[in-house]
Amino acid sequence: MKAVVQDRYGSPDVLSFSEVPEPEARADDVVVRVRAASVNARDWHVLRGDPYVARLMAPDIGGLRAPKQPVRGTDFAGVVESVGATVTHLVPGDAVFGEAPGAFAEYVRAPQNVVARKPASMTFEQAAALPLAGNTALLGLREIAGVTSGQTVLINGASGGVGTYAVQLAVAYGARVTAVCSTRNVELVESLGAHEVVDYRTTDFRTRGERYDVVFDLVGNRSLGDLKRSVTRDGTLLLSGGGVSTGGTLFGPMKLIVAAQLQSRFVKQRIEIPQAVPSTRALLELAGLVEEGKLRSVIDRTYALSAAADAIRYLETDHARAKVVLTAEDPCL
Repeated sequence: MKAVVQDRYGSPDVLSFSEVPEPEARADDVVVRVRAASVNARDWHVLRGDPYVARLMAPDIGGLRAPKQPVRGTDFAGVVESVGATVTHLVPGDAVFGEAPGAFAEYVRAPQNVVARKPASMTFEQAAALPLAGNTALLGLREIAGVTSGQTVLINGASGGVGTYAVQLAVAYGARVTAVCSTRNVELVESLGAHEVVDYRTTDFRTRGERYDVVFDLVGNRSLGDLKRSVTRDGTLLLSGGGVSTGGTLFGPMKLIVAAQLQSRFVKQRIEIPQAVPSTRALLELAGLVEEGKLRSVIDRTYALSAAADAIRYLETDHARAKVVLTAEDPCL
């Protein structure tokens, strides 16, 4: 089969669209014929091996010169091709979506507990956009912060992959949502249900003097002190991501995260770093919200699977909004 392969760290130019062995289903696995796969900031970080310390700490990078997993990508949607002997809730022919290493390929193997049936109302492209970003937003807002009706939530980076889902989820939970984004994305974020949109090109949310029950920072462009001052005394600060940069950083967004972990034990505010773990349970919860009309995927651009380098290059400019998706190239699919 064809797959997007990386044999060393570097720019998108190191990626090749190469022939690799087709995966076989082990006892608890399914093999999915990929119809679409989405690009995340983490794909850029793995591609670049950035920040450098992650090469030693992150299990999906795990090498000084090249990642352990040569096929890029994690988010996918497609059709089940085969199942292992102990798989119980999926059968060949099911339209599914999920999250597993090696998704930028014609076929991907995944444990059954990280795969769920695709919502009927979603295209394969829309479903592929959902797993990692949607799960991160879900974990942060519902499981960690416990957002409920009447609370106030600020989302910094509201037009990004996680941000577009976070706005919708916070609204669905009954919160009053303030979304921070650039001028060109104001209309998009308003369409997702945000009650107030702050254009960071004209207004600095830090200078408004407002405090929120939950601040979800998805950009990493503010100091920890600035972010804490935007949270109520007993509120929750969520730190996730930090986007992409020019590469070659030692700590990258981890610098802010490490500082947050050190300070969290000394303040009354909760400071948390969502670490979303793939699961069928989370996918089904997200799928339910989709079917209820409370959640949708926003796709900026789509590329052919063989053009994954161009897709990541576009993401690398840091101007992509919402999700960038790769699509299968077989017109018969």
